[in-house]
Amino acid sequence: MDQYHIWCNLNDSRDDLTFADAVDAWLGHLQRQGAVEGWRLTRRKLGLGPAVLGEFHLVIEVRDLAQLEQAFGLAATRAEPHEPLHAAVYRLVRDA
Repeated sequence: MDQYHIWCNLNDSRDDLTFADAVDAWLGHLQRQGAVEGWRLTRRKLGLGPAVLGEFHLVIEVRDLAQLEQAFGLAATRAEPHEPLHAAVYRLVRDA
């Protein structure tokens, strides 16, 4: 199992629940497509941890790098149904 780690901040931290729902929709879609095995979304609270890493930490689990490449390929198509789901996540992120 390989893990792909993403740390990010949101444009507006008040969109935290919207972000969590969008991540669930996008990565759930990728999981149903067989492009990821699973994921976890966590949030740095109380100022604990290095700020440079961002407030949110997303871990995407894949069998191997070929499966990760498949996930990237789906995101890069910019076609339905992938693009709207990916855009719903990406538009909320300030930096990643």
